[in-house]
Amino acid sequence: MFKKILIANRGEIACRVIKTAKKMGIKTVAIYSDADRQALHVQMADEAVHIGPPPANQSYIVIDNVMRAIKETGAEAVHPGYGFLSENSKFAEALEAAGVAFIGPPVGAIEKMGDKITSKKIAQEAGVSTVPGYMGLIADADEAVKISNEIGYPVMIKASAGGGGKGMRIAWSDSEAREGFQSSKNEAASSFGDDRIFIEKFVTQPRHIEIQVLCDGHGNGIYLGERECSIQRRNQKVVEEAPSPFLDEATRKAMGEQAVALAKAVDYASAGTVEFIVDGDKNFYFLEMNTRLQVEHPVTELITGVDLVEQMIRVAYGEKLAMAQEDVKLTGWAIENRLYAEDPYRGFLPSIGRLTRYRPPAETASGPLHDNGKWQGDAPAGDFAVRNDTGVYEGGEISMFYDPMIAKLCTWAPTRGEAIAHMRDALDGFELEGIGHNLPFLSAVMDHDIFIKGEMTTAFIEEQYPEGFEGVELDEAALRAIAASAAAMHRVAEIRRTRVSGRMDNHERVVGTDWVVSLQGQDYPVTIAADKAGSTVGFEDGSSLRVASDWTPGDQLARLSVGEGGLVLKVGKVSGGFRIRSRGADLKVHVRTPRQAELARRMPEKVAPDTSKMLLCPMPGLIVKIDVAEGDEVQEGQALCTVEAMKMENILRAEKKGIVSKINAAPGDSLAVDEVIMEFE
Repeated sequence: MFKKILIANRGEIACRVIKTAKKMGIKTVAIYSDADRQALHVQMADEAVHIGPPPANQSYIVIDNVMRAIKETGAEAVHPGYGFLSENSKFAEALEAAGVAFIGPPVGAIEKMGDKITSKKIAQEAGVSTVPGYMGLIADADEAVKISNEIGYPVMIKASAGGGGKGMRIAWSDSEAREGFQSSKNEAASSFGDDRIFIEKFVTQPRHIEIQVLCDGHGNGIYLGERECSIQRRNQKVVEEAPSPFLDEATRKAMGEQAVALAKAVDYASAGTVEFIVDGDKNFYFLEMNTRLQVEHPVTELITGVDLVEQMIRVAYGEKLAMAQEDVKLTGWAIENRLYAEDPYRGFLPSIGRLTRYRPPAETASGPLHDNGKWQGDAPAGDFAVRNDTGVYEGGEISMFYDPMIAKLCTWAPTRGEAIAHMRDALDGFELEGIGHNLPFLSAVMDHDIFIKGEMTTAFIEEQYPEGFEGVELDEAALRAIAASAAAMHRVAEIRRTRVSGRMDNHERVVGTDWVVSLQGQDYPVTIAADKAGSTVGFEDGSSLRVASDWTPGDQLARLSVGEGGLVLKVGKVSGGFRIRSRGADLKVHVRTPRQAELARRMPEKVAPDTSKMLLCPMPGLIVKIDVAEGDEVQEGQALCTVEAMKMENILRAEKKGIVSKINAAPGDSLAVDEVIMEFE
């Protein structure tokens, strides 16, 4: 076996590879840019080599820099992770020329499958179902419009060398095809150094389901079930699960066999993923093959017990697969939520900064067991499992130079319903402060009827949140549980305040029993009857809830027993109460005496400043282009400017008709959140 491998990547995937390498007794080498000197993957590795400035095109994707690090450390093999150089055939060729093993597929397979145009032709020849489209190269926007009309709208405009949702646009009209072609071309050039574009029919109401394949260099190939990846935003996956709640065994088998046939057609050897679009009638069409480890690989590992990173290393070393197709068993259900540094209340735009608090839920050792990919038995090791793949730590920074992913939170349980329930608790217990993040949105998805029923398509976010995410309105039962909890916690805090030393003699403070809890626009008058074991909180209608917890003032996480169930709350302090976050809701909860509540209702509400005549920068980013000039009349929906952040171009459009009175920024300017880009009359 290899004695030392280099991980040509960063963040959570570098940390993930290091964990398996250590388990296998293999020494690891990390590489890092100036921005990643203190990164977690650098701390975890046995050695680390500096490779350049923060921008990826000056560090992580510079082949010469990586090759220098390999030579300096004497690494025998390289794991590329995902993104960066993971599907770069020139990098694989450079490794081969240097006598260094590539922990990935052969160069030929990367070239054939990495190019989406070539891969579709090979898929057709291998008998794999494909989506109608134009497979040739497209010269300019005019030709893109012509081809789009021939295929029929809607169409998907895609970068041939693309991935991770970059260089992809859906067009429903000629103007969108023209605009999408140029943006896709620009993103593809900056992210992949390859601006070739192709166009295919966009299948409406589709599901995105992918098959995990594993092949060795001895002609053996298997599939390890599927992953449902339909919940996406801007073609970037957000929630994944395995298996899919939509597929039946016959469809799973057909998709798996086609995926393996495609892999064998290009002499594939390693872990890889064949992605399909599946319509409502379970017709499936080849989308692309990713010749690398997928971001969402943990859910497959959790239901099969197979360590995919370990298998990749063993295949690269020349070993045969230790299992056949009949050895693959799918046990239980696994769900992955991608935690991103993006603000859901601002249209999911990127957020950067320091993680002032980062406390993920405790990982468990439960779940399926494996040994070199072979099952030890049909029964899982426990009732549920929690797994958190991450590359950050408390006090670390989220940089503007790289992908906004913070962590991948996974849960496993014997059934889908149980896996969802454990994910809800895990999200509620995930403490993260300092930056904008999508935890509230993920919690909302886990409670959404469409997701619970397993009826989501790739249009889920677009259809269910057409105006963006504005938070969650909790139902009456949830509000009562939080009101009772807040009342009980407030009582505990009040009792502590009565015990403060140095108080005046003969001024004993008595904690009352009657309170009014205000949250989400509602008032709940309550009465508290407390004892040593907890509090019974009574409501005006005669109902009551028993609350018990070991929460103490200052704790930012409260785990409570409320009525017959449990409740996990993130707790912050506000004047006269708490900031409570639970199940995707962010609430200001005030606990007042009846007289205080009466007076509070008379207080005027603070009016927010008027910014309706300004275009504010919605995220930290770089102004790429200004599309208008001072004095121009603009129409609703017209492009005003383009802001680039975290490798993605964002076109800002006019919300209504108006005249540009002043432009405060120019191309090349770096702006902070809410800086004024332009003003209108």
